[in-house]
Amino acid sequence: MATALVLARRGHRVRVWSREPAGRTTSAVAGALWWPYRIDPVERVGAWSVRSLRRYEEWARRPETTGVRMVDGVHADTRLAGLGVWAGEVAGLRDTDAGLAARLPLIDMPAHLAWLRGELAAAGVAVEERSVTSLRDVPAPVVVNCAGLGARELVPDASVRPVRGQLVVVENPGVRTWFTAADAASDTTTYFFPQPGGLILGGTAEEDAWSLAPEPAVARAIVKRCAAVRPEIAGARVIGHRVGLRPARLAVRIDREVTASGRVLVHNYGHGGAGVTVAWGCAEEAADLV
Repeated sequence: MATALVLARRGHRVRVWSREPAGRTTSAVAGALWWPYRIDPVERVGAWSVRSLRRYEEWARRPETTGVRMVDGVHADTRLAGLGVWAGEVAGLRDTDAGLAARLPLIDMPAHLAWLRGELAAAGVAVEERSVTSLRDVPAPVVVNCAGLGARELVPDASVRPVRGQLVVVENPGVRTWFTAADAASDTTTYFFPQPGGLILGGTAEEDAWSLAPEPAVARAIVKRCAAVRPEIAGARVIGHRVGLRPARLAVRIDREVTASGRVLVHNYGHGGAGVTVAWGCAEEAADLV
């Protein structure tokens, strides 16, 4: 939707085809804290992220409309020294005894996706639930492929792989800040994000796992890890479980190709665990290729 909106606002006639409605996509279940996570190539991610950050900072002035808020928190496993030059663009980023403190965009994805859908409608963009088995089946002179994990079969591109994430949603016992602690050597992470619909607890990062069914033992472990950081979470009532498959790739693919028939294909997929973080920077770059 980000890419479609950028194109429409540049004067292109755009249609969006999606196999699923927005509310049933991986984006809808994302914890959605702005931060470059599980995404490459590092030399390009910073610029994409900062371009997106500027938009979210603007939209955070209207949180009730856009679903975007600026929220304080700590990355317990991160220090400034390990970050790229992009970190200098993040106001207030600082090392503390608890970790790297920051005030970052936190996006309520159901609300944000609904807002984006409204922005597309206002720009005259039709969103249709359609499935295709090949990009050749799309009757348009320019096709922009933002299929995420679906690109594995659609392109086809066997390098696109799922990284499964499981979350638990609990009634918020009064937590107002976010927290993350990730171990790159483990398929488990610890984080919590206060969202309007509850406190989102995470999580997992299971490579090549396709199941969308929540696992009770994993959910209990998530709650236990988060409660070790904030003990009040232990007694919070569970109100939901979420599972999403991050569309991972060795590197994001944004490029342009012209088929033998003269059709233009622009690819924009493989964003891993940072789709929200780089969405608008990648959308603008893909639109440039169109």
